[in-house]
Amino acid sequence: MSPSTAVPARALLLDMDGTLVNSDAVVERTWRRWAAEHELEGDAVMRVVHGRQGYATMAVLLPERPMAENLADNKRLLAEETADVEGVVPIAGAPAFMAALRDLPHALVTSADDALARARMGAAGLRLPDVMITAERVSASKPDPEGFLKGAAELGFGPEDCVVFEDSEVGIAAAKAAGMRVVGVGPRAAVHAPTVHVDSLEQVRVETAPEGGLVLHIG
Repeated sequence: MSPSTAVPARALLLDMDGTLVNSDAVVERTWRRWAAEHELEGDAVMRVVHGRQGYATMAVLLPERPMAENLADNKRLLAEETADVEGVVPIAGAPAFMAALRDLPHALVTSADDALARARMGAAGLRLPDVMITAERVSASKPDPEGFLKGAAELGFGPEDCVVFEDSEVGIAAAKAAGMRVVGVGPRAAVHAPTVHVDSLEQVRVETAPEGGLVLHIG
């Protein structure tokens, strides 16, 4: 990646966990407890949990388990995670990045439900976008592209006009499946071939383009 990379866009679609908010401490606590309950190896669980809705993670790890049990467990874990915001902090550069987007088209597209998204964004001191595509609003978890396509549609733009910010393997796959370019954020994203990669949001500067839209300066 060139230090002077410029990425044009009309709208931005933003993942939350690992992209805007560092919630790794809560995710580790919650999912390692769940792993122990089901006699699963904690590290193996953590390798697949990021980016997916909880029921989808459970389906990967316990493929013979009835989906009704996964959905019930997912509801319980969401409640636990919503109540636990200890250690939830913004990703470096996220406050300034979100401030720069205030008057520009952008949406949150997260595998968290609405309550969890509000709890974590609030704990990190980050403004909530007007458009939020949360778990309740999609029928399929990432890597399905539904959430990103719905976010683009609600903002009034086509996939080719949108740039996604993501950190996880399944999130990057979902963005690509939606036909969108991807800025990968942080170490998890680097190995999954995003369009461009940054270590943190401190490496992203947002400018309004003279002809309309915006330009992301990466580096």
